[in-house]
Amino acid sequence: MEDNQDTPKKPEDVVSSIDDSALNDNNNLEFKNRLDLTELQTSITKIKQEVGKVIVGQKDMVDMLIASLLAKGHSLIEGVPGVAKTVTAKLLAKSLSVGFSRIQFTPDLMPSDILGTSVFNLKNSEFEFKKGPIFSNMILIDEINRAPAKTQAALFEVMEEQQITIDGNKFLLDAPFMVLATQNPVEQEGTYRLPEAQLDRFLFKIDVDYPNLEDEIEILSREHQLQDQEKTNQITSFLTAEQIAKYQHLVTQVLVEAHLLKYIAQIIVATRSNPFLYLGASPRASIAILKSSKAFAAMSGRDFVTPEDIKRAAIPVLHHRVIVTPEREMEGVTSKQVIKQIIETVEIPR
Repeated sequence: MEDNQDTPKKPEDVVSSIDDSALNDNNNLEFKNRLDLTELQTSITKIKQEVGKVIVGQKDMVDMLIASLLAKGHSLIEGVPGVAKTVTAKLLAKSLSVGFSRIQFTPDLMPSDILGTSVFNLKNSEFEFKKGPIFSNMILIDEINRAPAKTQAALFEVMEEQQITIDGNKFLLDAPFMVLATQNPVEQEGTYRLPEAQLDRFLFKIDVDYPNLEDEIEILSREHQLQDQEKTNQITSFLTAEQIAKYQHLVTQVLVEAHLLKYIAQIIVATRSNPFLYLGASPRASIAILKSSKAFAAMSGRDFVTPEDIKRAAIPVLHHRVIVTPEREMEGVTSKQVIKQIIETVEIPR
């Protein structure tokens, strides 16, 4: 007589069946962000496309400028003449449907030339305040280190508090407000080095390098094809002030775990005890890393920060805020090298 009972399964067959079932369940799971970042990512992609119509390469600079905008910060762009510092800033501003002002800093520039001044009106015999070019949304300051200290200091209040106080009256600036400043590191004559307090107002210091061979060839090819056409005419303005404000608010809601906050704090504290550094980073620097790492996370389509976002933000946030000791500076040690060493020594949270 045949035994109709099923043959008992071996233990390894049972385990294999369970594993396959669990794998199928995981494949059916859909992980969704708490925040809807689809529109933000689409806009960022379009900004990069618009800027990419003219600018070849320089992806890191473009990414950091966008992150600075999302984090409500300001950026200092440093590089030798001719590497598209000013052009890139102008193109970013043109891709946004917001106000734009360009200020050329010179040794004879006065604070009133930037902020504005009170003018006597003969009709009503009263003083009226005439707003300066700083009253806009995107401010491009060309060669910021060419103006004297008193003119540079005129930017302290407006960059930190988005307001100006003149003759006892307070004037609020419209959002968004972002300062993009350029400076040339190779010329010393006729320049005024930015003090540490002024540098600390900038979220990022972006170093712009020379293009590589392939990019250089592409630059020449595009320039040859343009002929008499204006480069910036190709750029379309599409992102409004309301949309920018919406994206900036989204970035503030990006999740940061407690152990990552500790990781940021450990990096900052390590700069204050490093023997290679004469001046460490302040709490403003830790807040800057927090804000910019949120922006980088949102740009990557994530509503949570990872250690990689923090490491990506650390160098452009810190290297203009710390000072290498004179002895190490004479040996050729740079602040970037010290910061990289600090990041490598601080344990990454798991």
